[in-house]
Amino acid sequence: MQWILLILAIAIPLIASLNVKSTFRKYSKVRSERGMTGAEAARQLLLDNGITDVAIETIPGDLTDHYDPRSNTIRLSQSVYGSDSVAAVGVAMHEAGHALQYAQNYAPVRLRNAIVKSTNICSSGSSLLIMLGIMFSAKGLGGTLLDIGIILFCAVIFFQLVTLPVEFNASGRAVRSLEQGGILSAEEQAGVKKVLTAAAMTYVAAVASSILTLMRLLLIRGRRR
Repeated sequence: MQWILLILAIAIPLIASLNVKSTFRKYSKVRSERGMTGAEAARQLLLDNGITDVAIETIPGDLTDHYDPRSNTIRLSQSVYGSDSVAAVGVAMHEAGHALQYAQNYAPVRLRNAIVKSTNICSSGSSLLIMLGIMFSAKGLGGTLLDIGIILFCAVIFFQLVTLPVEFNASGRAVRSLEQGGILSAEEQAGVKKVLTAAAMTYVAAVASSILTLMRLLLIRGRRR
């Protein structure tokens, strides 16, 4: 059972990652009829919502797109920023959706920001404590370290769960803006939805992988005791 859980925990995120790359690659070859680039589409979503103080920059790499709330900047990868593909427009507007969340003080994003630093500490600490707990005897110090490590790992899972509505909401904002603004045709919008759904599933896969890992850790804990 432990090996099955381990294999699933590795395979599920891998499959989700391959799927999003494949979907993005497919729709990056489909040019939008209006010829609007990713950067232009992101700017349009912001302007439609009265936001003018968010910078949009390009960064190296593929699928490295993100919104940085510290500098209030949307950073788009080279394959998105200047591209007029359906995939580029969708990804760019998703990141603009994140900027809109911060501007409108969206509750889940506030919660995620409040716990991100402590989650990073929990993530690093849980790995170390779990490793030490498994190395040492199940009784005494080893068992205590393993228990604390598992508790810290649960905090990481909680952060991942909080991230889900943030990501789905950003995609929902992008899709609604596309439908209302007429940036893409109905057929092109369908392509965007497939790209954003594939991207969202990577976050779902991360949660599933972490839960499977937690189950494996609990099995190890029960066996050792």
